[in-house]
Amino acid sequence: MTQHSDGRADVLWFLPTHGDGRYLGAAEGARAVSLDYLRQIAQGADDLGYYGVLLPTGRSCEDSWIVASALAPLTKRLRYLVAVRPGLMEPAAAARMASTLDRLSGGRLLVNVVTGGDPVELRGDGVFLDHDARYAVTDEFLTIWRGLLAGQTVTFEGEHLRTENGRLIFPPVQAPHPPLYFGGSSPAGIAVAAEHCEVYLTWGEPPAGVAEKIALARAAAEAKGKTFSYGIRLHVIVRETEGEAWEAAERLISRVDDATIAQAQATLKRQDSVGQSRMMALHGGRRDKLVVSPNLWAGVGLVRGGAGTALVGSADQVADRMKEYIDLGIDRFILSGYPHLEEAYRFAELVFPKLPLRATTGNGDAAPIRNNGPFGEVIANDIVPARRVGAH
Repeated sequence: MTQHSDGRADVLWFLPTHGDGRYLGAAEGARAVSLDYLRQIAQGADDLGYYGVLLPTGRSCEDSWIVASALAPLTKRLRYLVAVRPGLMEPAAAARMASTLDRLSGGRLLVNVVTGGDPVELRGDGVFLDHDARYAVTDEFLTIWRGLLAGQTVTFEGEHLRTENGRLIFPPVQAPHPPLYFGGSSPAGIAVAAEHCEVYLTWGEPPAGVAEKIALARAAAEAKGKTFSYGIRLHVIVRETEGEAWEAAERLISRVDDATIAQAQATLKRQDSVGQSRMMALHGGRRDKLVVSPNLWAGVGLVRGGAGTALVGSADQVADRMKEYIDLGIDRFILSGYPHLEEAYRFAELVFPKLPLRATTGNGDAAPIRNNGPFGEVIANDIVPARRVGAH
């Protein structure tokens, strides 16, 4: 299975199953992550035309498979990017889960392969392997998982995993299996991605860093005779003017004090994830080093692991920065913003009309042009408001 960029992109949103609110690092303005709230975000993303939603994974999150199973029947086209966890999950059980959810959702499952990068959290989950050994497990896991979903009878004996005459009776909708997304910045991670996956993911580094990672991933994929799609994980803070956007960025971290930053950075440093190290190096935990590239702000990474950068600016500026990534080969954007419900609407309304988006339904069929959006309230019960370009 190969993927090719055509100069257009899919945009996914994010379900904040580990918490949401108006401020980072504070209980003030926080929101309970209930099924009703997640439903609002998922149905909003579905109606707005987002390609899908990412569900995070880890001990700080609600379980991604259960949440996706609860929300899939409440949406029509939206895809769900759900994590498989080699080392935590057994491949045959994970294959059955993926096949079932893909069938019950009508082929709307995407699979995010998460090896994990926090040794402390992993030991709490029963995983005591070092960095490269975890990727070796991931390689064996995906060998079994892919074979089962492709309808093979799998007998496999590796260093870590073993199965004998394993098979899957009920196949998935998507053949040979739902697309595999994978983010790994280390040589071991890139090698596993090239062997097994369709979409290579990176966190939101400046364009030069992203280009470097794409070049390494592309070379590894070509050595296996395949082509990746490339995705990027970013936050967004978009407003009608650049000034308003930067004010919103500063407001987002206005409740974060230096002690909280120091505590968060110390916790993140224990990870052996190369990608996390690259994220932290962008700002060094310093408030005065947060603008790391035009319209790319690292403030989120002061207290958040994983994706720590945001595109900040007017709709034109954010769209222009995204087009720069598209020119590098990125064709999947996985975005989020605080609070996630409002920012999903704001981003779709302001930026979608300025992007070269693919227009497809959840099953890949051609669909009408998306995200032209409502036209507002009819004036005097008679006049449809004309579209105007927002201030920049």
